[in-house]
Amino acid sequence: QVQLVESGGGLVQAGGSLRLSCAASGTFFSIDAMGWWRQAPGNQRELVATITSGGRSDYADSVKDRFTISRDNAKNTVYLQMNSLKPEDTAVYYCNADIRASRTDIFNFRYWGQGTQVTVSS
Repeated sequence: QVQLVESGGGLVQAGGSLRLSCAASGTFFSIDAMGWWRQAPGNQRELVATITSGGRSDYADSVKDRFTISRDNAKNTVYLQMNSLKPEDTAVYYCNADIRASRTDIFNFRYWGQGTQVTVSS
């Protein structure tokens, strides 16, 4: 019914940049917050950045001043601009969207993208 499709991952050298995209499609009433998470082998999943429907953003300390989250509400898409990449940024990155299915629903449901691999070489 609802799908989040990610793109933009890949292999880059330390100090390089990548831009991730995540587009929501399907049948729903509205999208509230969106965000990006990542998980490296042997590590817990961690929150990278979030953005509200009004554009208010927040970041993990490890990516502040290097990553920028943004969204285009008309396109139901969230982006993550990743600059000055470090080997420790290597992980599978997942987007999420908190979606209200219909006008009369009280709660949002959190949907997840399929994940995209980001690998940063030293």
